[in-house]
Amino acid sequence: MSALEGAAGETSESRLRSSETRPSFDATMPYGQVPEVDMFVLARAITYSTLFIGLLLVFVPGRILERSGIVRPEHLGALEIAGIALGVAGGALALWCIGTFTFVGRGTPAPFDPPRKLVIRGPYRYARNPMYLGAALALSGAALFYRSAPLFGYAVVFLLVTHAFVVLYEEPTLTRLFGADYEAYRARVGRWLTLRSAGVS
Repeated sequence: MSALEGAAGETSESRLRSSETRPSFDATMPYGQVPEVDMFVLARAITYSTLFIGLLLVFVPGRILERSGIVRPEHLGALEIAGIALGVAGGALALWCIGTFTFVGRGTPAPFDPPRKLVIRGPYRYARNPMYLGAALALSGAALFYRSAPLFGYAVVFLLVTHAFVVLYEEPTLTRLFGADYEAYRARVGRWLTLRSAGVS
């Protein structure tokens, strides 16, 4: 989901190599290099991501639109085009996050099957929870496309619930698992947005 992964930019490479009792991020991999991934991990990531997207971003919004009596607009205006652009951007961000979880973190977006490593690559250099942001953008884009206030309300509720989940569960769990490494990442990268990326150092 959001980052059961992170970055430890302030931690030395030697200490990371010696820390075999808990996960760490791969600081030795050249930037831009795509690591090998276990096919079983990839299959799990695709399965969980499909379920997440299918339920929260397709099924529930579809039921909201159906109950609201809203149908697809006959003509594309400025709002509809903006909604499409926002939805595509949100979907692309979510897929980028899933790829980062899988290929760099060696895990999946599911909280019960998270990445095994702290990761500083990709969208997680700019926010600690970009997957939730991507999903919210996609929902907001759909709400704009259909001009649906109930669907926009669902997007707001989605963000509020995920914010509570992050604060009450994910952040304490990450602190327990990764300790000082996660605290360093947390100090450098915002929960929802960071204007300056956290580089590998």
